[in-house]
Amino acid sequence: MRAFKQILVVLGVAALIVIPVALAVLFFTGYFDGGTADSTTASSVKSSTSQPANSSQKDSETATSASETKETTATSEAKNDPVTALLDQMSLSEKVGQLFLARVPETGQIESLQTYDLGGYLLFGRDVEGVTATELKDKIASFREASKYPLLIGADEEGGTVSRLSRNSLLVDPPFQSPQSLYQAGGWQAITDDTVSKAQQLKDFGIDTGLFPIADVATDPNAFIYDRTIGMDAAGTEKYVTTVVEALAGTGSGSTLKHFPGYGNNADSHTSIVTDSRPSSELESNDFKPFIAGIKAGVDSILVSHNIVTAIDDQRPASISPAIHEVLRKDLGFKGVIMTDDMDMAGLANFITQEEAGLAALQAGNDLILSSTYAVQIPRIIEAVEDGEYSQEDLDASVRRVLTWKAELGLLATE
Repeated sequence: MRAFKQILVVLGVAALIVIPVALAVLFFTGYFDGGTADSTTASSVKSSTSQPANSSQKDSETATSASETKETTATSEAKNDPVTALLDQMSLSEKVGQLFLARVPETGQIESLQTYDLGGYLLFGRDVEGVTATELKDKIASFREASKYPLLIGADEEGGTVSRLSRNSLLVDPPFQSPQSLYQAGGWQAITDDTVSKAQQLKDFGIDTGLFPIADVATDPNAFIYDRTIGMDAAGTEKYVTTVVEALAGTGSGSTLKHFPGYGNNADSHTSIVTDSRPSSELESNDFKPFIAGIKAGVDSILVSHNIVTAIDDQRPASISPAIHEVLRKDLGFKGVIMTDDMDMAGLANFITQEEAGLAALQAGNDLILSSTYAVQIPRIIEAVEDGEYSQEDLDASVRRVLTWKAELGLLATE
């Protein structure tokens, strides 16, 4: 009996030790959480193996969020930048059309704007002959109304022998004087006063740019270009160009330097192919200087001649020469609009077909083509972009420069 009691005591003590230990084991193995140690382990393994998927999902969500933020930012920037906004909405054909400053056609003026989305119209004598100021303003307003995109209106208004408006006394009276006449009458102040007055008259008619000043250095009175220039050496021409460009900038009227890389005392490229054989040293020390001065003064655009300048490119007219445009962009650092001279001039028309001339001009580095034959040139350029002969990147860069010029002239804000 006594031995039996001793056994019970031992069992009781054992129970006091074993039961708490067992309960502790069950607690820490998750038994009281509704599972066993095995199920808990399996759950842990499952959780561990599914973690990369959750991480990938988070990475994907982060990437999507970043992409959406980037797109939102780009959209916001486009809204704040009218140039980008316009460029982004243009079709290929519309972009190509923007690179043409076309001579106003005799017929189908409104239809041409709507069919080809031309970048601008260039007025000639027939467009202003016999009309009153009100009639001219109404005509220009009708052009703008018909155009889907802001239209650049230009006219050659150098003064003297080249002035479209001066041919009509109902529009301009007295006629715009030549640079030489102005200087002889009143020096540089007369040049400044005339530039400001002329720019205001052009703006009153709705004309955005007069395509001047002449930056050519010509000292021979018998030279073709002489009467259109200031008639001075390089230093005098630099002063003239700087004076006019700065005066125009204050009026909001466009400025254009003519005729890169410098016309010199050469023959008339309106009537024949002209070859300029002067050495590069003369061009650099003489002809380039007024253009450099104009660029420093902030000129908007530069017009390139059709002369074959052998020291730079003895194979092609300057207007379709990549080498000439490389000098202008890289050596002289010009970032504005580069345009051709009139594509119908014999200096180019006798060298290349009109169908190919527009494409060649863009491939050379021009942004704006002065042309009457846009109807055959535009389809060829569109084809070239589609076939990779002329890159989309170069096309967009030129359109952006043209639209930027229009924005600087206040055209985008008013449309």
